[in-house]
Amino acid sequence: MSSSNTEWQAVIGLETHVQLGTDSKIFTSASTHFGDAPNTHIDPVVCGLPGTLPVLNKKVLEYAVKASMALNLNIARHSKFDRKQYFYPDLPKNYQISQFDEPIAEEGWIEVEVAEKGKDTYLKKIGIERLHMEEDAGKLVHSGSDRLAGSTHSLVDYNRAGVALAEIVSKPDLRTGREAAEYAAEIRRIVRYLGVSDGNMQEGSLRCDVNISVRRDENAPFGTKVEIKNMNSFSAIQKACEYEIERQICLYEEGGVVNQETRLWDESRQLTKSMRSKEGSSDYRYFPDPDLGPIEVSADLQRKWRLELPELPAAKRHRYADEMGLSAYDARVLTDELAMAVYFEAVVLEGADPKIASNWITGDIAAYVKANKKDFSTLPLRPSELAEMIQLISDAKISGKIAKEILPELLQTGCSPKEYVERNGLGMISDSVFITSMINELLVAHPAEVEAFRSGKTKLQGFFVGQLMKKTGGKIDPKLANTILLKQLQA
Repeated sequence: MSSSNTEWQAVIGLETHVQLGTDSKIFTSASTHFGDAPNTHIDPVVCGLPGTLPVLNKKVLEYAVKASMALNLNIARHSKFDRKQYFYPDLPKNYQISQFDEPIAEEGWIEVEVAEKGKDTYLKKIGIERLHMEEDAGKLVHSGSDRLAGSTHSLVDYNRAGVALAEIVSKPDLRTGREAAEYAAEIRRIVRYLGVSDGNMQEGSLRCDVNISVRRDENAPFGTKVEIKNMNSFSAIQKACEYEIERQICLYEEGGVVNQETRLWDESRQLTKSMRSKEGSSDYRYFPDPDLGPIEVSADLQRKWRLELPELPAAKRHRYADEMGLSAYDARVLTDELAMAVYFEAVVLEGADPKIASNWITGDIAAYVKANKKDFSTLPLRPSELAEMIQLISDAKISGKIAKEILPELLQTGCSPKEYVERNGLGMISDSVFITSMINELLVAHPAEVEAFRSGKTKLQGFFVGQLMKKTGGKIDPKLANTILLKQLQA
């Protein structure tokens, strides 16, 4: 499947469902703990039994407002809950409590850094239409096996039913699959920085629906929109968008039409497939929920919550680049996870050079953390100790090679780098008389290489440095050794 016309433009918007990380559900005290036995976190409210009444969880409101503020949304002076008629086995009440025409917040934006393959990285401002609160549905588990029909029966787990969701609806400002994936990734960074959600896509804490259409050019009206449901990885979002863009363009170019429908991404086949025709808002027959009163967030409470917001990822990226001189790439990697950013800033606060600290943290240390499933917040090697190791290198007390060799032990034990080096006799050899003596012995042992160097093969200086490193176990001061070596070779 390939299209020939490159003038087409995609129009993409995302609906991002974020499970808010409260201990109890949005309208009941039932637990939200993930991974427990099916149907153990339910109660009469979750099950929709007659005579039960929902009560809004105050922490849900706080988290929703803080997320809205971080997304530069305007907090509504007045909002309400509505009933969305939704007849499906995973929602026991046969309706979902959501927000329709009066959401908690509207009209915001975030800045997204997009790194397209083969292109320069660029910043893009993505508009956000709204954030509203709602309850999650349960989960159907399709079981049994039939060669022709597939599953023979389905089981329902209501543990997830009633978990608080913040649905974040972007404006149709995205144009590529990469932009869509980066936007979703930035939403996850923000909610994690805020502490309002763990954003764990594998557990369904963050899920995305993609709305996508194509048009002939940027001035043409929008085409027919297709929704792709429940994307649970950034790579899937990008691939699904790219496939669907191509599919729609090919349909139009072959004289066909794009149907308004809901589709699913088939990861194994790397394609989208039809699920059902798309419902409109009239199909849901919204009306105000009579059991829940209006929501008004006072100016004083808004000020209090705004003061509690942390520095967000985009602000950190700009600060790292502008004040610390880091590259856009380094700033992006360091701020991807809050724990890494906190660790980095603590190392710099201990006096380490930001660029050198960044290299160690995003390189060897990040690799160790990932391979051993560790977390920067609980790493045995404290920021002060990493700063101490960096200072030892700067003061020519140890070489970079020695630092790399001892780092795994330091990461595991968290001992003082200075004490470790002294205890194991790993200090740098920086005695110029001793180094000169070693170099002279080396030159005598390799007369052919000396002659070749003096005949113009100057790259052989690296050979001699390598021999010195080998002979001293990497403990020789490389800068001093190179200076003395060159002087002796040119004598």
